[in-house]
Amino acid sequence: MYAETQIISSSENNPQLKEGQLVINVGPQHPATHGVLHLVITLEGETIVKIEPHLGYIHRSIEKMSESLSYRQFIYVTSRMDYLSAHINNLGCALCVEKGMQIEVPARAQAIRIIMSELTRIASHELWIGAMAMDLGAMTPFFYTFRERETINDIMEQTCGARLTMNYMVPGGVMYDLHPEFVTRVRAFITQFKDKVTELEDLVTNNIIFRNRTEGIGILSKEDAISFGCTGPVARASGVDGDIRKRFPYTGYEQLDFEQCLHQAGDSFARYIVRIREMYQSIRIIEQLIDQIPEGDFQAKTKAVIKLPKGEFYTRVETARGELGVYIISEGGTTPYRIKYRSPGFSNLSALDHMARGSKIGDLMATMGTLDLVIPDIDR
Repeated sequence: MYAETQIISSSENNPQLKEGQLVINVGPQHPATHGVLHLVITLEGETIVKIEPHLGYIHRSIEKMSESLSYRQFIYVTSRMDYLSAHINNLGCALCVEKGMQIEVPARAQAIRIIMSELTRIASHELWIGAMAMDLGAMTPFFYTFRERETINDIMEQTCGARLTMNYMVPGGVMYDLHPEFVTRVRAFITQFKDKVTELEDLVTNNIIFRNRTEGIGILSKEDAISFGCTGPVARASGVDGDIRKRFPYTGYEQLDFEQCLHQAGDSFARYIVRIREMYQSIRIIEQLIDQIPEGDFQAKTKAVIKLPKGEFYTRVETARGELGVYIISEGGTTPYRIKYRSPGFSNLSALDHMARGSKIGDLMATMGTLDLVIPDIDR
């Protein structure tokens, strides 16, 4: 792990540091941070005393930008926040507009939305597992995970026209109907996933080196996860029952049979296991829908120019990293008066200092990696 280091003792104009403590700057341009994140780490020997995340390097004022766009346009700005959950981000915004307009979404559109969301979740987790293993020194899993991820991206590209920021969700449904080959290709992907994911588990889950570097590392208790506002796999790995799809179901999830993946250990390995199990549950959800996609319209009829009634509207969705909240204040015009996004990464990052204190600097990559941070989602 490369880092710029600076030794500062209590006698060198910094009385806050004890004699022999070391300050290490990790980032903002650093291969292990997966984005422009700057961590100021205080060490005593190899033991972490304190971590201070410094944000702002990729701030783009997305919330303010959203307030100058129409209710159709602002949805797609959120693709650039958590770009690995672009479909789900867009869905959260579309649901908020639909809530204000009291739009009834056709059953076909709801099924398509869920399938796209779960494919997005699998693709995101696949990328995370590959990058996480590479952070800990294993190159091979990265190529295995991208094999399935690329198959999903090909499916997305065929229907949506893009592979990362799809811009497919619209108020009232989805922008286009499914490609004629969509169902066939998704079925083929499910078969491929079930056949090949065991290879990944043999390489990573049952690898003694990986387990030694993650088990008992970066422990976050259930009480602390709740206190820091953690959501998603980070919270569920600590036993927090908080899956939005179960607690506050939306767009038809209440009609599906799937399990919320919980673990009690709260360590880095538990966060890995929760994501592995979630991919299986996503496959389970897709299997329930792929052969029973309702016929009919893929989009409700809406006006070309949308005006939300005066008031406040809030919706929440479960992205690959946790709860995304979309809060709109409307004055009755064609653009939002105020927009606020509650992104999961910011709260999850806030727990890093608590999780890492007292551990070794060599364990930081496992702890930080299992938070699955996407920096534009935090620094928006």
